[in-house]
Amino acid sequence: MNKQSVDRDNYSGSFWTSQKVVVTGGAGFLGSYVVEKLAEQGGQDIFVLLGEEYDLRTLPAIIRLLEKARPDIIIHLAAQVGGIGANRAKPGEFFYNNLVMGIQLMEQARLFEVGKFVAIGTVCAYPKLTPVPFREENLWDGYPEETNAPYGLAKKMLLVQSQAYRQQYNFNSIFLLPVNLYGPGDSFDPHSSHVIPALIKKCVDAVERGEDEIICWGDGSPTREFLYVEDAADGILLASELYNKGEPVNLGSGMEISIRDLVEMVAKYTGFRGRISWDTSQPNGQPRRSLDTSKAEKEFGFTTKTSFEEGLKKTISWYTAQRKHKTRV
Repeated sequence: MNKQSVDRDNYSGSFWTSQKVVVTGGAGFLGSYVVEKLAEQGGQDIFVLLGEEYDLRTLPAIIRLLEKARPDIIIHLAAQVGGIGANRAKPGEFFYNNLVMGIQLMEQARLFEVGKFVAIGTVCAYPKLTPVPFREENLWDGYPEETNAPYGLAKKMLLVQSQAYRQQYNFNSIFLLPVNLYGPGDSFDPHSSHVIPALIKKCVDAVERGEDEIICWGDGSPTREFLYVEDAADGILLASELYNKGEPVNLGSGMEISIRDLVEMVAKYTGFRGRISWDTSQPNGQPRRSLDTSKAEKEFGFTTKTSFEEGLKKTISWYTAQRKHKTRV
């Protein structure tokens, strides 16, 4: 099936009805959306991998998983992730855990003759000073931004492995590079959250406490691109079905917003009317992030459906509803 035959709004294909699928990290933020969409598209044999059941850092757990599930496709979403603070605090953990999970899982998938392996990378794998918009061919043009380089490089090695296995073993593995995700269900834990949930929590906390100031890291000048989590799940499933090449593919929305503008937008929609101050002793992170998403559209028909404003409002509404529910309980 080529991309011209895919209508994402009226898609009724039967591809997933016959596939045994393992989704690592399937109970997580992105994974829960992927699993839900698999079911919506007719998936009947979906093995949702829970971390406490199968520790992918250990070889016996991986072998036990594959012996039980016998999948046709593995969608590898499991990862140790976090914002700048978490990456700075635990660079060794972020490197080792992400690297060892992916490398061992792909090797065993090959040995078990799994039909397809979908490896999920990260925009953090790109060089610190990548020309904007980031194009897939720029991936090896420099070293990643220092604060999250161990994580980015660990995920990047899955691309090396994927391409090497395709070359030597004719193993069908693909590598996708999603930009920063956000949406309902994201982690709002201040020790591990990414920028959007961290800012939402900061503003909502300030409103509830009657505070007239919030303090944000850096100087607000860096830019970021964000992809709504439901759109990301769509892209992953389209690629899982339709894309079978060794070259990496960006998944993004094509938008770019400065952190300063993002903070003002979050403040507006959360009702925070106080002062926004900047702690310039803290790092900015990568100067700019914005992806060229033309390959994803060309290769498997992926375009986003959710505007950033709409997605941000949905995320804030979900978070405030969760807080109210916890308060009542």
